[in-house]
Amino acid sequence: MPRHAIALAALAALIACSGRAQAQDVSTLKKDMVGQWELSTTERSKTCVVTLKSDASPLGMKLELEPGCAAALPFTKEITAWSIAGLDIVRLQDATGQPVIDFTEVESGILEGLRQGEGIYILQNLAAARSLAKSMDQMIGDWAMVHGNGQPICGLTLTNNEAGPDNFQVFLKPKCDPAIAAFAPTQWRLDHGQMLLMSQSGETWQFEADDNAQWRRVPDSADPLIMLRQ
Repeated sequence: MPRHAIALAALAALIACSGRAQAQDVSTLKKDMVGQWELSTTERSKTCVVTLKSDASPLGMKLELEPGCAAALPFTKEITAWSIAGLDIVRLQDATGQPVIDFTEVESGILEGLRQGEGIYILQNLAAARSLAKSMDQMIGDWAMVHGNGQPICGLTLTNNEAGPDNFQVFLKPKCDPAIAAFAPTQWRLDHGQMLLMSQSGETWQFEADDNAQWRRVPDSADPLIMLRQ
């Protein structure tokens, strides 16, 4: 067989394999998306449960929105179906098939979509979203920051007052250790299993839960800094 014919045959095989892989990726994404999802603002102050179905509709696939969706997120009134656009876009669309909002995955089980003039919205696996909400509720309240020997050095209160996307206010109590007072955290959030405290200067302290239901600052040190629920 001439060399150019061999090259053409190899190219055709490569294109065929690529086409099959893309079709498989779309099929996998479509399958993974079937189920219940929480559609929300980034700070989750407004939420809506969306059930994506595998049943076909005239221009996509069927879905259900919980009754409170239209009041919480008015743009959801336009949504009648969902589909996969391209290789990796999850589209919530109107009755004509036009996108109301497009989502792309930013991490496993979490997708982000932008509506011009409104901002970013999150589509998250419902079970994971509710688990996060429960974790958040358990974090709100008074805490003590102590050294490894148990000596208290500061008191602080974690609140659910919004302080920007995904962040919430934290307040230090009087008579904190100078190092903590200098850090002066004003915001906190949970992120990938860590608790983050953030100052106005942009400094961030990270804490991880240990086996004793305490939160230890990481990286660990010879004299660890620990947060205890009061």
